[in-house]
Amino acid sequence: MSDRVAYRLEDGVATLTMDDGKVNLMSAEMLGELDAALDRAEADEAIVVLRSGRDNIFSAGFDLKVFAANDPEGSLRMVKAGAELALRLLAHPHPTIGILEGHAFPMGTFLLLACDLRLAARGAHRMGLNEVAIGIAPPSFAVELARSRLHPAWLSRTVTLGEMFEPDDAVIAGLLDKVVDAGDLAATIERSITGLRGLHRPSHVVAKRRLRRPVMAAMAEAIQSELTMDAYRSRSATPSAVVLPGGGR
Repeated sequence: MSDRVAYRLEDGVATLTMDDGKVNLMSAEMLGELDAALDRAEADEAIVVLRSGRDNIFSAGFDLKVFAANDPEGSLRMVKAGAELALRLLAHPHPTIGILEGHAFPMGTFLLLACDLRLAARGAHRMGLNEVAIGIAPPSFAVELARSRLHPAWLSRTVTLGEMFEPDDAVIAGLLDKVVDAGDLAATIERSITGLRGLHRPSHVVAKRRLRRPVMAAMAEAIQSELTMDAYRSRSATPSAVVLPGGGR
C-alpha cells in the first residue's frame, strides 16, 4: 500500500503491517499512511489486525527529533495526527486487534490501547508511557485513553512514574488482554479472529461507541483545547526537557 504500511486483505481480515526499515517511528508520514490504511479497511468492511514487520519493535513512538528541532508546526502536526488516529481507531466500525511482539513506546502503546483486542507474544519487550523519563508530560488525550483501559494503580505508575511493563505485567495492568508464548501467537490470533467473525457488526459498533463515549469525548476535547499552535507556543522548554504540544497542562 505504501512505503511504511503494507495492507493485506484476506478472507475479510485486513492486516496492517508497519515497517519503516528501522524502529517504526510514528512520524506524520507513518501516521498518515496508517490512517489511509484504516480508510481502506473500513471500505472493505474488514476486521483490522495491526502489527509490526520489524523484529523486537512495535514502535519507538513519536519521532523525538521533530520535537528537539524546535519545529512547532511539525511537532503539532505529528502529535495531532497521532491523537486523531488513536481516537479514530477507538471508534472504528469493525473489530480491531493489536499485536505486540516487540517494544511499544508511547505512541505505539496508544495505538494498542485503542484496539478492541490486544494480544502479545511473551518476551523481554516493554510497553507503556515513559514520557516523564525523557522530559515530556503525557498529553491529555493519551492520559484519557490510558485511563479507559488501565487499572488505577498501574495507570498512576505508568503515567506519573514512566514505568514500562513486559507483557505478563502489562496484562495485569490492563495494557494488554492476553499474552502467549511466541510459538502460540499465530494460533491465538486465528482463534480470536474466528470469535470476532461471529459478532453482529452493527451491534458491535453501537456497543463500542456507547461504552467509549466518555473517553472519546474527553480525547476530542483534549485535542481541540491542547493541540493548537497557541498551546504549543505557550510552553517553553527547559534544558532537560522536550516540549510536547499541550504537555504542560
